[in-house]
This record gives sequence, structure tokens and C-alpha cells, in this order.
Amino acid sequence: MLLHAKNSSLDSVLELIGVLFIFLFVVIITWLTTKWMANYQKAHINTKNLNLVETIRVGNNKTVSILKAGKKYYVISNGKETISLIGELTEEDLEDLSFKNPGNQSTKESFTSMLSKFKSIAPVKDKDEQN
Repeated sequence: MLLHAKNSSLDSVLELIGVLFIFLFVVIITWLTTKWMANYQKAHINTKNLNLVETIRVGNNKTVSILKAGKKYYVISNGKETISLIGELTEEDLEDLSFKNPGNQSTKESFTSMLSKFKSIAPVKDKDEQN
């Protein structure tokens, strides 16, 4: 009876290890397949004459995109079931619309300098006033 209980627990541990191994195998295969599909689509999406320059989401299932067709740029809106042409842009318009990333500014401050400025501005309460 005792021998049967030990075999049973050993079988349970081996079964658990086997299930974990199969689970990890499936997760790794899924990850590799997803990575391969992304690279495959990336290689086949960029064509010579048609490129998606930029897309921004403006609502649920609604986006505004800049599409380059040949040497012309088009602004299109994409809805759930519709695609509409908003207008046409030139390369000069795109340069005027380019926004600078605020995180790349050379004047960005460190957290400690901002904290010290805040401490100098914020009123300090005495311990006697808090009690």
C-alpha cells in the first residue's frame, strides 16, 4: 500500500513536469511563429509604389493615415467599413507637419532638479502645525 502511494506521487510529479514541458513548448512555438509572421508581413507590405507613412488612431476602429503613392501623399480616413480620401499633401506639407518628440529635447531636466524646484516652491509645514 505504501509502495503504491509513493509510485502514485512520483507519477503525479512526472505528469506535472510533462504537462509543463508541453506548455512551454507550445508557448515557444507560438512566439516563434508570431515573430516569423511579423517579419514575413513586414517584408511583403512595403512595396515600391505604395507605402503607409504614418497612422494615428482617432477613435474606436477609426484611424487617419498618410499614404504615399508614387511621389504623391494622400491623407485617408479608415473606418470600420469605409475608407475615405481626406486630401492630398506635398512633401513640403509633411515637413511642416513633422512634430518633434518632446522626450528628445536637449534641455530635458532630471528628476532631482525638478524635485528641488518643486520643494523650493511648495510651502513647507512645520511638524508642530501637522499635529
